[in-house]
Amino acid sequence: MSELIISVSGLRGIIGSTLTPEVAINYVAAYTATLPEGPVVLTRDGRHTGPMIAKAVQSALMASGHTCLDAGIAATPTTGVLVRHHGAVGGIQISASHNPSEYNGLKLFDRAGRVIPAGPGQAVLDRYRGQPADWAAFDKLGKFHTIEDTTIAHLAMVVGICDVERIRKRRFRVLLDANNGSGSVLGVPLLEELGCDITLLGGEPDGHFGHTPEPTSENLNAVLPLIKECDADIGFCQDPDADRLAVIDEQGNYLGEEYTLAMCVDHVLRKTPGPVVTNCSTSRMTQDLAEKYGVPFFRSKVGEANVVDLMLAENAIIGGEGNGGAIDPRIGFVRDSFVGMALLLDAMATREMPISALAGELPHYAIHKSKIEVPKEKVAAALDALESHFSDATADRLDGLRLDWPDQWLLIRASNTEPIVRVVAEAPTADEANNLCRASSEVIISL
Repeated sequence: MSELIISVSGLRGIIGSTLTPEVAINYVAAYTATLPEGPVVLTRDGRHTGPMIAKAVQSALMASGHTCLDAGIAATPTTGVLVRHHGAVGGIQISASHNPSEYNGLKLFDRAGRVIPAGPGQAVLDRYRGQPADWAAFDKLGKFHTIEDTTIAHLAMVVGICDVERIRKRRFRVLLDANNGSGSVLGVPLLEELGCDITLLGGEPDGHFGHTPEPTSENLNAVLPLIKECDADIGFCQDPDADRLAVIDEQGNYLGEEYTLAMCVDHVLRKTPGPVVTNCSTSRMTQDLAEKYGVPFFRSKVGEANVVDLMLAENAIIGGEGNGGAIDPRIGFVRDSFVGMALLLDAMATREMPISALAGELPHYAIHKSKIEVPKEKVAAALDALESHFSDATADRLDGLRLDWPDQWLLIRASNTEPIVRVVAEAPTADEANNLCRASSEVIISL
């Protein structure tokens, strides 16, 4: 891509092209200009370009008068915990999430330890685009400190949401694929604390990914057969900054990321009924579970910050996104792969069932995703045409256009970075979901 991928929560770009030290410094300066006095936590996800960007960010933080609390390589959810634990006024995670190796990025946190919401994020973006950096005088520069122990607080919180002794008695055999990202830094201590026998893939957090970073079924083809080879009870696969978790069952079948959140929600609601929040592109499995347990269900716009806003507003006990990002308020308002691991092991131990059986209890749907080229000026007309064509569906304009039927749905959203609309459909079968996407494409192309 020729431009930065930029939003209210952060930015991503290609190192040496769209993301340079100058870009990082100016963006951090815009961010710190919106903060009160106080330290800022800095972490990175293990990419080999991370140290270079970290030096630029450290410089910008200190030059703006803020002390930099450098935690080195750590997961994105750990960043949120560290912000709160150290009383920082904000945090920056250097990560490009699931993007390829040539990318890196900056994700911003507020003092509550969550990814910054839309309002403050827009203020940063406006300042970055329109105002010069405001640097501190020579006698007002910030300092630099290293956070030596980055995992103890997060680890204690995660083990606190599960029955540790019951899990330990099961001596689960777990394959953990951290894919040379930051996930092993806490993933290994967590699984050891839970008494698991670990087979570790990509444990060195050096960013030299063993496979394409996003933990999809296609990218995990070489990992799937290893489950049976090492006789694992479950496989956990993280993205580079470890806020997302995909699951493989004991037979080597890819359950995927949608099942991660649904199985976590099922386990939590069995113990503590309460409101649930997901975004509008997440599988309706979670909605079905909320209806099963008789608890309120709420749907937000796409984006972690939007999910968190609604979770806070509705006092949700769990929420997240269908990309494998479970959010548990007991730990923090950040997508957290470690929460997923703990809850799923706890569910397996509590109910004495394999992960395949837990997944088999859930409602079954198939999701199909596609994209259609649509110039920005024609998006509104395309959405109107789709709503008219699918007049038997319940229409919702919360985020793009979502069309709901009793057992299927269709979501059409414009991209912020490309002249396309993204189309997501879910239905009882793959053919039905594919047909929904194809029908929507035909409507748009005919305009």
